[in-house]
Amino acid sequence: MNLHSLQPAQGAVHKEKRLGRGEASGKGGTSTKGNKGIQQRAGYSSKKGFEGGQMPIQRRMPKRGFKNNNREEYTIFNLGQLDHLVEKYGLQEFNLENLFMNGLINRTAKVKILANGELKTKVSVKVNAISEKAKQAIETAGGSVELV
Repeated sequence: MNLHSLQPAQGAVHKEKRLGRGEASGKGGTSTKGNKGIQQRAGYSSKKGFEGGQMPIQRRMPKRGFKNNNREEYTIFNLGQLDHLVEKYGLQEFNLENLFMNGLINRTAKVKILANGELKTKVSVKVNAISEKAKQAIETAGGSVELV
């Protein structure tokens, strides 16, 4: 058997019914498009979300709140996690590249450090954002903080 010798099973393929070729064909007259209106005309295409004149769902549903398109999403790490991650992965510097290499963030992620937990190890930190309390805690532990 070769690709050029393949063919569909007997009776699986039929000729398409031709529309608008007289009443005797069973698809004459309006050619299955109904009577009058834009949908009966040639070249008709409806707008996205058009529901035949019924109030569209995007107008029926209530609108709630506000979505800021310019919001900056941060991946958040707490001081307690920082301590754990430095120990687990053997990091000398807690920066975006090290986090990406260890699969903790994706390439485009922004990182912010918050002050939950305690930091016991000395570590230098290079991240996008950091809270004031976390900054003080890192500097008290003997580390350095740099914003990227």
